[in-house]
Amino acid sequence: MKKKVVVLGGGSGASDLLRGLKQFPIDLSAIVSVCDDGKSTGILREEFNIPAVGDIRKVLVALSETDELVMELFNYRFNTTSDLDGHAVGNLLLTAMENITGNLSDGIEALSKVLNLKGKVIPLTEDNVVLMSEMSDGTIVEGESNITKAKKEIKRVYYKEDPTPTKEAIKAIKDADLVILSMGSLFTSIIPNLICADIIKALDESKAKIMYACNIMTQPGETDKFKVSDHVKLLNKYLGEHKIDVVVANSGPISVDIAKKYETLERKEPVEFDKESLEKLGCKVISEDFFTVVNNLIRHEPMKLSLQIFSYLIGI
Repeated sequence: MKKKVVVLGGGSGASDLLRGLKQFPIDLSAIVSVCDDGKSTGILREEFNIPAVGDIRKVLVALSETDELVMELFNYRFNTTSDLDGHAVGNLLLTAMENITGNLSDGIEALSKVLNLKGKVIPLTEDNVVLMSEMSDGTIVEGESNITKAKKEIKRVYYKEDPTPTKEAIKAIKDADLVILSMGSLFTSIIPNLICADIIKALDESKAKIMYACNIMTQPGETDKFKVSDHVKLLNKYLGEHKIDVVVANSGPISVDIAKKYETLERKEPVEFDKESLEKLGCKVISEDFFTVVNNLIRHEPMKLSLQIFSYLIGI
């Protein structure tokens, strides 16, 4: 029987991880946060009163085994002077299927058949959630996109109204052998999955090991000056009794030129790999040179990362 792996996250980080994991013989599920409210997704949320579909679209494409042209279609954005400008075709299809089937979960399942998924995609909630943030200066910011734009130090995030997680998300966690907190924005992609009491309860009750795949670069306002251990400490604050068991982190050197470019243009810097501090936290540490450069952006190499995760999985 294949071991069950659940990935919690959203955005490009989770998509990159899933793109690698789908190549291995595992029972794979992705639970996706649905609090994005920017661009196409934000417009559709406001007009149709639905959860965010943008990150779900990215994850569907990452897990798809269908023709490349279909995946390109799903990600295609209109460039026009009409109301269609900026909308991704996949976002429109997800919105249409949500309306046809009556809920986002069933809409995803219907599109999953078309895209021939190598895994299952589960929305964290069916609620049209609003992410809130309290900044270190005491100001309150409403909406994920505004939190990102604020460029201030985040003290904590919470929902405007407590969401009800989907039954599928709870079941997937309880049945899992391994739960992975994916790479991505801690406060706007990963932690939104952990500020639901029922999700924390499911993690505490699950037999699954909890793994964190750490970011390679810091993020302005979220993880400035963070080492790998600082990421783990922050996530552990939001977790319940069951803390992170294992950390996968990049230990490969990043060239000075690339590091300077990121610091100058994006206010980002490499996350320092502090193995001893991680071990003091009781974490098993898996490290390697995981980074690659894609279109001048630093990313995890999906297959190398996934191979290490699979090797760990078969040993537990």
